[in-house]
Amino acid sequence: MKGPISRTLRGLQRNILAGIITIGPLFVTYLIFSFLLKYLAQAGLPAVQLLAAFFPRAWFGDPWLQPALAVILTLAMLYVAGRVTSLVLGRQLFGLFESVLERLPFVAKVYTSVRQLLDSMMAKKDSSQRVVLIDFPIAGQKSIGFLTRTLSDTATGRPLAAVLVPNAINPTSAFLQILPTERVIETDLTMEQAMSMIMTGGAVGPETIRYAPEAENRSISPSTSTAPQ
Repeated sequence: MKGPISRTLRGLQRNILAGIITIGPLFVTYLIFSFLLKYLAQAGLPAVQLLAAFFPRAWFGDPWLQPALAVILTLAMLYVAGRVTSLVLGRQLFGLFESVLERLPFVAKVYTSVRQLLDSMMAKKDSSQRVVLIDFPIAGQKSIGFLTRTLSDTATGRPLAAVLVPNAINPTSAFLQILPTERVIETDLTMEQAMSMIMTGGAVGPETIRYAPEAENRSISPSTSTAPQ
């Protein structure tokens, strides 16, 4: 009697694991797209609601269609913004708009920081932006981070690294860690591979990763270090 029961349990376990392997990637993809669509809908929903107020009898007021219209409207606005700024006149107007923002006391700090972060995230491989591993949140546990710049300790001149550590699944929030360069391990991951691992919680990524320090604890080169302003 135990034989048929054990075979049945093994069959159930095998089929459940096969189902997890099959559905898992689809579920992670669903989570990522639902996260993105949620924020795209939130960004465009006020405009759709404004159109519904002006055209109450139109399909803008349909509560079932409003989220889809908000996503489409947000994507259209992003496309138009990218298209306009790619033109010479658009770049000039955008430069003028940025110069106005830089004169606003608090907005200038926030906008400049976010713009530098996005430029750093989109930087090419041969720039100072690199994918690294650091001990976070505790020693012995490695986290993926982005080396945004290197700087120097004003007291000792010791080279330091500024590493941005994004949260998995939700990379819109992150931790900024300042630590000695010898405690930073440079990986062989590209920006695209690192973002795929972060967005999927590690489900999508390369088969190998440089985990141990190269040449047994080779530190990040301080050649790109800059003194604090």
